[in-house]
Amino acid sequence: MKPVYLLCVWLTCLGTGQAQTPSRMQQLIQSIGQSFAPDRRVAVFTIESNSEGALTGKTNLPAAHRALLDLLDQQKIAYVDSIEILPSKVLADNIYGVVNVSVANIRSQARDAAELATQALLGMPLRVLDKDRGWYLVQTPDHYISWIDWGGFQRMNQAEFDAWEAAPKIILVTPFAFSYEEADKTSQTVSDLVAGNRLRLVQELPAFFKVAYPDGREAFVAKDDARLYNEWLSSLSTTEESLVQTAKRMMGLPYLWGGTSFKGVDCSGFTKTIYYMNGWELPRDASQQVHTGQLLDTSDGFSGLRPGDLLFFGTKATEQTAEKVTHVGMWIGNEEFIHASGKVRISSMNSKAPNFDEFEKNRFIRAKRLLSHPQGIQSLKPETP
Repeated sequence: MKPVYLLCVWLTCLGTGQAQTPSRMQQLIQSIGQSFAPDRRVAVFTIESNSEGALTGKTNLPAAHRALLDLLDQQKIAYVDSIEILPSKVLADNIYGVVNVSVANIRSQARDAAELATQALLGMPLRVLDKDRGWYLVQTPDHYISWIDWGGFQRMNQAEFDAWEAAPKIILVTPFAFSYEEADKTSQTVSDLVAGNRLRLVQELPAFFKVAYPDGREAFVAKDDARLYNEWLSSLSTTEESLVQTAKRMMGLPYLWGGTSFKGVDCSGFTKTIYYMNGWELPRDASQQVHTGQLLDTSDGFSGLRPGDLLFFGTKATEQTAEKVTHVGMWIGNEEFIHASGKVRISSMNSKAPNFDEFEKNRFIRAKRLLSHPQGIQSLKPETP
């Protein structure tokens, strides 16, 4: 049954009188928000009302806006619609973007001191929703919405963005590298690079790729560090072994809240990066990743797990409190899992092992398998008709 229909039934029971219009209007706004935007990490819904019936705020969900107005009309509640539908008009036609630095820091608020919410890699496409001074509200390919500063990406209009997306590219496959002004590693560097960075291919040379950045800068990247993106993508065969190999390449990386790159990772940024370098886009947070894949039976222990399975940890639900998933790691076999906690490290579920992690074992909640059951995750490979 559709959420709008349920709301209609509920609101009809309240009657159509005007005596409690402000509070009823706020109830309606909250219910629409819960129905259309239950996870505010991936949707904007900041609509409010005042005592005079003025609707203000913003949303990137036109369907939610329309549903709200329809229900207000049905309930015969007078209103003044001043809601802004994103992308904001202040952006004009430049409602697209591409990350222009090796790792862009994206924050929960439009200020430098705000919490690091996530990161985005060079060449990653963005949908631009709003602007606040030198900050832009953007949505990354995993649908996460947060703020990036003007220097982290290149704004584009539709034609520019389409041209960038259609152009041939390279992808960096080594953890760290540099691009250079000339086809010579002793020449001036243009920027640093990390695994997963993508740049437009200009020319293929014997030992280098000549590339272009989203802002038009040109540089050279050694072939030892990169591959043609389409060739890399088509060659991927995500296996238990490839997932474990990718994970172990990040051993010892520092824990960084909000990190999703080889410069630093948090727990879900780590699992996200593992799967990304194997051709899959995972949701951003552990509490989102837990809803992907196939649930595994761990009632009798961990013997049924396979390398690549994700393990989720946190606080189990009780009669008084809801479940809270706060940590994730990846099973690598031999009763061990790899995770970002302090740094990327390997822990064991075996109480006799020297790397036994009693804390995590005690707060284990469930395990999910994505490798053979990729529900809720996106393949980087284009869909074939």
